[in-house]
Amino acid sequence: MHGYLPRRAEAALQRALSRAPAAVILGPRQCGKSTLARHILAPLDAVYLDLQDRTDRARLTEPEIFLEHHRAGLVCLDEIQLLPEFFSALRSEIDRDRRPGRFLILGSASRDLIRQANETLAGRVAQLELTPFLLTEVATRTDWKTLWVRGGFPDSLMARDERDSVDWRQDFIRTFLERDIPALGLDLPLPLMERLWRLLAHYQGQTVNYSKLAGVMDLSVPTLKRYLGVLEQTYMVRLLAPFDANLKKRLVRSPKIYLRDSGVLHALLEIVDFDHLLAHPQVGESWEGFVIEQLLAVMPRWRPAFLRTGNGAEVDLVMERGQERLIFEIKLSKAPQPSRGFHTLVAELQADAATVIAPVDTPYEWRRGIWVMDLAAAIDRWGEA
Repeated sequence: MHGYLPRRAEAALQRALSRAPAAVILGPRQCGKSTLARHILAPLDAVYLDLQDRTDRARLTEPEIFLEHHRAGLVCLDEIQLLPEFFSALRSEIDRDRRPGRFLILGSASRDLIRQANETLAGRVAQLELTPFLLTEVATRTDWKTLWVRGGFPDSLMARDERDSVDWRQDFIRTFLERDIPALGLDLPLPLMERLWRLLAHYQGQTVNYSKLAGVMDLSVPTLKRYLGVLEQTYMVRLLAPFDANLKKRLVRSPKIYLRDSGVLHALLEIVDFDHLLAHPQVGESWEGFVIEQLLAVMPRWRPAFLRTGNGAEVDLVMERGQERLIFEIKLSKAPQPSRGFHTLVAELQADAATVIAPVDTPYEWRRGIWVMDLAAAIDRWGEA
């Protein structure tokens, strides 16, 4: 499976290059951005620069000269967050020649990179987010259990056995803390960041109490939020916003926190295999986060949130787009039983559809308008092509 490329990602990148002078691929490190880029570049007159390589970075010492020399072909810049000052030269070059498909830009940090691109490349760039492997992309090569346990990073998912997969993820965590965070110019105490990351694994699927979490870490709340921001911007953590609705109920207003890759979560929790995972007290929260990430990746134009009332009624995921509203409940059971509170909220939210996602064998209608189905069926129904 090494080098395997999902057609969906390849097609999306081809479309982006055909409509804009520059395409930006964002996503966590080691998720396959470089592999995808090299595959696209192979048949083209293109130059690839890895900005982690000092020799490649040196070629951009005089960026105007370099860009003029390669104006006829496609230029790919990998790990652009390491050279953010290059965006101004890139804007000037694009304005000289705005034909589509001139630049392919890869980055492993989201917010700062997007800010730079929006400030200097507005109207010139098409942005894509590449996730680790999705169930639909590897369904013919592995099963959902393996993907859930190992996560979607290619080298973890494709490892020879569970031990090799765990070792890769432990190395990934160590490298991220020791090399990637400092490479972003962030002067953060690495032992503290590692402790926070491991602590967050135990908070999977919980609402964030910043004061309590800061107290456990012996940090101020602003410092804690800064550290969480780093993990969020580098695609390690997701803060799922609370749903904003006038339901005449007291609603929880704090976000929920999830480690985005289930394999990284399991490595931090020292979970080795599927049997170990099923016996772990956080197996339900792990399943919930795994399903949410899969859905959000295939529904990029929808706005996600969760809803929890003061008396404990909850909807795991509310997706909105324009006037459309979808509701998802996530259960790890062959015979899921949604709560009465869920049924009440479905009615009050006036959802267009309500779905319970569980590892069932066959989809069925649980109650009028509420369907139970497995993750693959839900993706097939709601995922965007």
